[in-house]
Amino acid sequence: MRTLLCAFTFALALLGAAPAHAQFANRSLGLSLGYMDFNRTKGLDDAFFLGIDASLYIENGFELVSLSKVAFPRDTTDPSRKRVVGLAPSLGIRYLLMEESIRPYLGSDISYLIVFKESMSNFVGIGPNAGVDFFMSDSVSVGLRAQYNFYIALNEKTQNSLTLSAGVAAYF
Repeated sequence: MRTLLCAFTFALALLGAAPAHAQFANRSLGLSLGYMDFNRTKGLDDAFFLGIDASLYIENGFELVSLSKVAFPRDTTDPSRKRVVGLAPSLGIRYLLMEESIRPYLGSDISYLIVFKESMSNFVGIGPNAGVDFFMSDSVSVGLRAQYNFYIALNEKTQNSLTLSAGVAAYF
């Protein structure tokens, strides 16, 4: 009798349990499209870029983020103003001000800028960023981001760059 009573109580508990609610996942991969103002850094004009971004939620509102951009700016030092290739990967951390379906954030990135032209240029940069992600579902978000970088290189003066982008990301 005791076994039957325990089995009956367990069955009632299972039937009466509330369904589990999904939480937002803590990793993402996404694509970004944006505008990068090189501010005449090494004679580069501003350009649009395509980026691949990723994030990993750490804890207490902090995320580790990466955004790798490829841009094709015009070389203003060349009389033909031909396009060159610029790669700008970055790694940073950001703090989520809210962790709900709207996620505004502030952060900082360490960036690397390499420009492929006759005389290849390498820059290392650091800069603040701010943005907001809007979740369209539990696993898809769209977002806006602004970033300002200060680039340094040996034998060069300090350069700066403003980046504005919009992106979509899948969380898993």
